[in-house]
Amino acid sequence: AGLEMCVLCRDVTQPIPDDWTDAGWVNPTEELELTFALKQQNTDLLEEILRLVSDPDSAQYGKHLTLEEVSSLVHPTELTQKVVHHWLQSHGITNCLTVRTRDFLQCTMTAEVAEKLLPGSKFHRYIRDDHSLVRSSAPYSVHDDVHQHLDFVAGLHRLPPKGQDLRKASSNRKQKRSKAGLHLGVTPSILRARYNLTATDVGTAKNNSQAVAQFLEQYFNPADLAEFMGMYGRSFKHLSQVDRVVGIQGAGKAGIEASLDVEYIMSTGANISTWVFTNQGRHESQEPFLQWIVLLSNMSDLPWVHTISYGDDEDSLSTAFMMRINTEFMKAGVRGISLLFASGDSGAGCKHLGKGQNTFRPSFPASSPYVTTVGGTSFKNPFKITYEITDYISGGGFSNVFKMPDYQTVAATLPPPSYFNTSGRAYPDMAALSDNYWVVINRVPVPWVSGTSASTPVVGGMLSLINDQRMLKGRPALGFLNPRLYKLKGQALFDVTEGCHLSCLDEQVQGKGFCAAPSWDPVTGCGTPNYPALLAALLAE
Repeated sequence: AGLEMCVLCRDVTQPIPDDWTDAGWVNPTEELELTFALKQQNTDLLEEILRLVSDPDSAQYGKHLTLEEVSSLVHPTELTQKVVHHWLQSHGITNCLTVRTRDFLQCTMTAEVAEKLLPGSKFHRYIRDDHSLVRSSAPYSVHDDVHQHLDFVAGLHRLPPKGQDLRKASSNRKQKRSKAGLHLGVTPSILRARYNLTATDVGTAKNNSQAVAQFLEQYFNPADLAEFMGMYGRSFKHLSQVDRVVGIQGAGKAGIEASLDVEYIMSTGANISTWVFTNQGRHESQEPFLQWIVLLSNMSDLPWVHTISYGDDEDSLSTAFMMRINTEFMKAGVRGISLLFASGDSGAGCKHLGKGQNTFRPSFPASSPYVTTVGGTSFKNPFKITYEITDYISGGGFSNVFKMPDYQTVAATLPPPSYFNTSGRAYPDMAALSDNYWVVINRVPVPWVSGTSASTPVVGGMLSLINDQRMLKGRPALGFLNPRLYKLKGQALFDVTEGCHLSCLDEQVQGKGFCAAPSWDPVTGCGTPNYPALLAALLAE
């Protein structure tokens, strides 16, 4: 039997991180839920369709597919479905749910059964702060004849990254706090002034909607949202409640990240129906980000714009996992859904290779070629609405895994090439203010909240407003924006040309990563949105 085993090994390239404590072996009768990603068909064709429906110069532009059409394109072969089902049934696993595209199976089983199904796996409980999860402490293997039908099995290895402390992001900005009393701070009216939105720039289309997705152990408090809109939304028509929560909202205190996302997508994309996808924590073996991905393939009626403030180091994830997640992003894109990811709050990042050598450290999904990635900026003068400069935390760089897509051309002055992959997918694609936001949390207005998780819902809200105007004219949603965004060549955007973000503290780069420059750069992308100009450009036939 030894010869037929193929070690799929880990879905991650790193052992369990140090900040998780091993609380020992799980009881053999404990229920786990594992997710099986079945191999799909026609992924090359899917990529080609995405290119055609997203390129404004193509005759297929905007001719998006339904979930049913996506399903008939990518669903696994009969053989793949049969082999995987048979394998599970032979271990007595029958409690499985599938999705409309038939390429994911989520099955519950006991830990004992899971360890027999996936030889090598050993399920332990891990604890960080007050968060407890079940994962395998060792790599697993799968029979060769089954292995060829699977991309990965989830619920074994990946642990959620630690959320950024969004107030800490501000605490090292001492230079700006000297006259804190006078400081502007970012609110909906400041954003509307900077990006030239008027009081009439609100949604009116019936079939428009937007969403934020959150995967940290956090929830938003509806009372905070109502309070926020009462304080900051009086000058424009808005909604004060979320239309739909998908998933289970935790109890306890509201989280800053959750409040920030909802308050700012709903005050920028004002008066547009909003959904919140929140932590689906039914089992400790689940991966919340993957739960959201699976849901996208099971819901035919979804919001047109999703903004997500989530990321992990590219080098901590297996290529097989990232490739499959990219396919899932393409499945959303061909349906006309725009996915916006925050670029991260660690600048270029830094990985120590030893012997005094370092490289920058890209983040995923920010580095995916199939999403629109949003970086961050600050006001040049924090006491006035001025032009924008780089926010030094703004994540950006070049993927080490995905090549630069055809839609992208990059001509910026760059650091020494030993620090990054010059031919990789470069990000972010665009940016917005990410520094010193006011957020209402537990009924109290809190200043100094910063991070690209602020800029992402702001850009998302503006894209929702543009979708709104397109729908009123009977046009399709924007869908995957990047091919069209890069064809604008910076038109309709404010170009950010000052400032650098942080990176490795070493002799060669001395903490300086990439820098802003005329036109596209790996800190602020193509620039920040000048709403009326962007609306006109994206409404043009």
